[in-house]
Amino acid sequence: MSFFSDRTILVTGACGTVGRELVRQLLDCQPREIRAIDTNESEIFFLEQELQTANRGRPHPVRTLCQIGDIRDRDKLNRMFSGVDIVLHTAALKHVILCERAPFDAVQTNIIGVRNIIEAALDNDVERVIFTSSDKAVNPTNVMGTSKLMGERLFTAANSLKMQRRTIFSSTRFGNVLGSRGSVIPIFARQIAAGGPVTLTDSRMTRFIMTLEESCRLVLAAAEKARGGEVFVTKMPVIQIADLARVMIDELAEQHGFSAARMPVTEIGAKPGEKLYEELMSDEETRRTVELTEMFAVLPAFRSVYEEISYDYDDLVSRTVENAYVSSPANAMSTEELALWCRRHDLLAPWLKDTPILPMPGTERKRAA
Repeated sequence: MSFFSDRTILVTGACGTVGRELVRQLLDCQPREIRAIDTNESEIFFLEQELQTANRGRPHPVRTLCQIGDIRDRDKLNRMFSGVDIVLHTAALKHVILCERAPFDAVQTNIIGVRNIIEAALDNDVERVIFTSSDKAVNPTNVMGTSKLMGERLFTAANSLKMQRRTIFSSTRFGNVLGSRGSVIPIFARQIAAGGPVTLTDSRMTRFIMTLEESCRLVLAAAEKARGGEVFVTKMPVIQIADLARVMIDELAEQHGFSAARMPVTEIGAKPGEKLYEELMSDEETRRTVELTEMFAVLPAFRSVYEEISYDYDDLVSRTVENAYVSSPANAMSTEELALWCRRHDLLAPWLKDTPILPMPGTERKRAA
């Protein structure tokens, strides 16, 4: 936490699930100032109210500035980056199908927007900038993943463009943040509250998982570790999505007046471009990856292009990594382990009986038989 104390930190996409949690955790680091920007007018207003409330009673309140801002607007970024030490870049278009329908918008935000971030950081001599990427950037099968991969490449390449300036550019890459707005937990919870069916795309599907708090903590850790051009890959447990559905049915069905044993589960088939397993690190990347305590660091492929950088991490475990990082079913948690993991992190607490659950669009709450 001391790394962030007395610094000015800017978070893009601050009203998203990850951005908001980063802001929350940064408050406890006692920075000099937190600047938050987002395109969502209502949510940036509510975030400002939350920060004002959180600051009350603190012996040393943190100065905060919440503004409407779009990473497509280079001039606005340039003004917002003035005097900033660290930038955490989470703003992006992230829904796969929406990016397929609007690929040029995905390019404008996820690629041109990244270029704007890089140029504003260089123009304002920002100390370091961290880009939050996705597992979908590995061997991408869709527009969103391809745009995220390009964002990683731009951040790595930016280290050769800084011309003796101090800015360090690095990326973090992680998979599913369970409990976030885009995760499967809210979908399953609403389906269970409505009496089912719970819909699985494919019963063989596996995924890496982590909690929101863990993901943001590791983004902050990566910001401190960054040397320049790396992609930090977080270590995460593996689950089978069918097991998550089973655990949620067992935990929630009777809370809403339904029999867990009779709750229907329907397999609807994988979505276009959706993989049965996740890749967080490819075979090619393993040849230039080092292992740290809580993450891997994928070093730049074209080291000769960049300035000489010493990747001297304090928590180095191994300088060699043998296997690609893939969500193999053989490494998946059992349903018992998954149930304990969910309870330990209170992931299902928001969906218990006493918590109002909005129905899925087009459905009505069924009465218990």
